[in-house]
Amino acid sequence: MEEEAAVVRGAYVLARVAVLVRVPGRWLWWLGVVAAGVGVFVPGLTGRRIGVLGGAALFVVAAVVAFLARRRRYTALAETAERAPRSVFLQDRRVTARAWVRARRWWLLGAFVAALASGAAAPAAAGMLLAGAGAGLWAKAVRLGRWERAHDTLLWVRPEHAGRGPAARSVPGYEATGPVAGDAGPGGSPRRRAAAAG
Repeated sequence: MEEEAAVVRGAYVLARVAVLVRVPGRWLWWLGVVAAGVGVFVPGLTGRRIGVLGGAALFVVAAVVAFLARRRRYTALAETAERAPRSVFLQDRRVTARAWVRARRWWLLGAFVAALASGAAAPAAAGMLLAGAGAGLWAKAVRLGRWERAHDTLLWVRPEHAGRGPAARSVPGYEATGPVAGDAGPGGSPRRRAAAAG
């Protein structure tokens, strides 16, 4: 009984690192696409052509910045990840996604409204900025997936440490499991049925 109580006291939840990167990428991408699509129909002060061209430049810059942000930190945390103990609970991919959105729903709404409102000045530009950030995060999740495949490892982090991101200073380290743990494949994408069955 004492050993079982110790295991319960030592248990904690882990969320997939790649999921925590992929989820904001997907939301920023779609919010940006919608905002840019609406902005195209707004004349704006600069005109559609200048707004779209400026937005294209912002898209590229945002994508590159989002992809490269804390790259060395991600790599260092991945390379020093410790094996997760058996007492941990691996959080479902959907639960991780819902928790992330719930904690940031007002921030997402504010960013979307701001992107729409800015169309009055530069049509589609802010929307393309959001979409670029989303594309960069998606590419980062893909890169994490390649690392996980190459090392035959899945990376996890405690959600309470990753409030400001899975590579924030508040994250002391990652934990690792085998490649079949959890319900998401390398990179945080939904695991295919055939792969899960094998």
